[in-house]
Amino acid sequence: MDNMIKKLEDFLEWGGTKKDITCLIISGIALVISIFDLVSLPFDAAWAAIILCGLPIILEAIIGLVTEFDIKADVLVSLALIASVLIGEDFAAGEVAFIMQLGALLEDLTVEKARAGIERLVHLTPQTARVLAKETENIIPAEEVKIGDRIRVLPGETIPVDGVILSGQTSVNQAVMTGESLPVDKTVGDEVLSGTVNQFGAFEMEAAKVGEDSSIQRMIRLVQSADAGKAKIVGLADRWATWIVVIALTAAALTWLFTGEIIRAVTILVVFCPCALVLATPTAIMAAIGNATKHGFLVREGDALERLAKVSKITFDKTGTLTYGTPHVCAVETVSGHTQEEIYGLAAAVEKLSEHPLGKAIVGCYQKEGRKELAAVEEFTMIPGEGVTALCQGKRIRAGNLKLMRELTLSHTLATTAGKYLNEGCTLTYLAIEEEIAGFIALSDPLREEGAKMIRQIQTLGMEPVLLTGDNQKAAETIGKQLGIGEIRANCLPQDKLDFIQLCQDEGKDVCMIGDGINDAPALKKANVGIAMGGVGSDIAVDAADIALVDDEISQLPHLLALSRRMMSTIKLNLTFSMGLNFLAIALAITGLLGPVIGALVHNAGSVVVIVNSALLLRWKRKG
Repeated sequence: MDNMIKKLEDFLEWGGTKKDITCLIISGIALVISIFDLVSLPFDAAWAAIILCGLPIILEAIIGLVTEFDIKADVLVSLALIASVLIGEDFAAGEVAFIMQLGALLEDLTVEKARAGIERLVHLTPQTARVLAKETENIIPAEEVKIGDRIRVLPGETIPVDGVILSGQTSVNQAVMTGESLPVDKTVGDEVLSGTVNQFGAFEMEAAKVGEDSSIQRMIRLVQSADAGKAKIVGLADRWATWIVVIALTAAALTWLFTGEIIRAVTILVVFCPCALVLATPTAIMAAIGNATKHGFLVREGDALERLAKVSKITFDKTGTLTYGTPHVCAVETVSGHTQEEIYGLAAAVEKLSEHPLGKAIVGCYQKEGRKELAAVEEFTMIPGEGVTALCQGKRIRAGNLKLMRELTLSHTLATTAGKYLNEGCTLTYLAIEEEIAGFIALSDPLREEGAKMIRQIQTLGMEPVLLTGDNQKAAETIGKQLGIGEIRANCLPQDKLDFIQLCQDEGKDVCMIGDGINDAPALKKANVGIAMGGVGSDIAVDAADIALVDDEISQLPHLLALSRRMMSTIKLNLTFSMGLNFLAIALAITGLLGPVIGALVHNAGSVVVIVNSALLLRWKRKG
């Protein structure tokens, strides 16, 4: 028996979506031939629909009953199909089978992954480590590193385990853990985390947390274990299937008993088939997904919009989501005797050979602003974790952080001004001319221009925005004030974001998380709905999310939120209409005013109305 059921399941799964579409096309043509008698055949053309669409329904019903005694809508449909065939109503059987399989196909399409290109999984775990032992260097699998091992990490390599730097200095890209795009300078005694990337200088470290205890492994476990309990679409007909089957059989049996007319009993079974009811949800969802696509959203989970309609709190990552994710020069500050043009020009000149993101940003912004040509430099030297030095216009110039300026004096005025920018979340590159700190350049990740307006619009929709950022508290408050966000959580690591979403859910609030980084993946997966930035976002963030914003245009978020609510209203309207039509048709069938063929056509008309009503969502535009 088990072997037979396995073969039946394999048969039903064979061929996939293309097979289903082909069967539906052939069945549709066959039904047209049948009803209009277009071709003379030795049998009713509707048999093509009965076999291609009806047989899979009957087989699925049998498997469900035998293996799990699971009564779904397909049990009632199977009864109607068999009864219709037995009394010779072939068209009614074929039409019901066709409509039911059409609904099943639409529902399957809504839960499929929408684009194969975003199905790439990112393998974050470092594969090897350079372990030092007795003046030799051995490359071993990262999972074999032990606590206390001395490890060398070269520029461009991923740090294999958590540990502490013993010698050397560098800059580390920690975006995988914090989401912040700018690298962090590291030197002896500083902690480094697995999965982060060493960008410049080589260094040696001592392993502190290895294997499953390392940061990157904890991150992966968070992504794998974060479970929002997102229920897939369950058709209303399936939810009520047991009651529908009992009521249908009872009504058909009583009608046959009291009238003695088998045709009326069969008609009741046909009318009870929840064709329009099955189409009510997937057609509306498909139309809404099409509308969302036109506005730049790629809906990867069929029921994501259904869940989005219930959201009351929206949490935002900052870097790359509410900002552009790239550093930009926002201010140039100088001490007396130097001009902004001089400081900016010298800094850009000595940074033009730098590989550091801050140096590249200074040069890029300087050139974009159409300023004069960069001065020539000599004796360029890059000091990992500190900055650069060079001769420019006959003077020794240093550009970098305060470590590079350690023997020089920072004036009280300049220090006070620097503190203001640091509190706002800016990163500073100081410039020294000869033996004097002459000023600094402040860089920030600018907010998206449409951000504040978007926040106001989602607040108008009754949703509460929350900022979850790795920035310090003062910087986070400054950004929140600019955007109009009242609730702010600063210094957030992946676990902190996950914990906040869990807390909201424990309070009975549905949460939508919007982010772009690998560090956002656990929160995106945990939230009731996760939306990833498809342009700047990492592959694993997109994979963890339910919806991807393809072009990163966050101005379209209010439309998506309003669309989800509009879709649910349409679904409720579809359900009300289809159930009302069913009850009317049942009453007519009991009185004998409706036969199997006419009953099937009534169902067909109801299904058409549901589809047209849903299709209006495709063209819906949000006002305001």
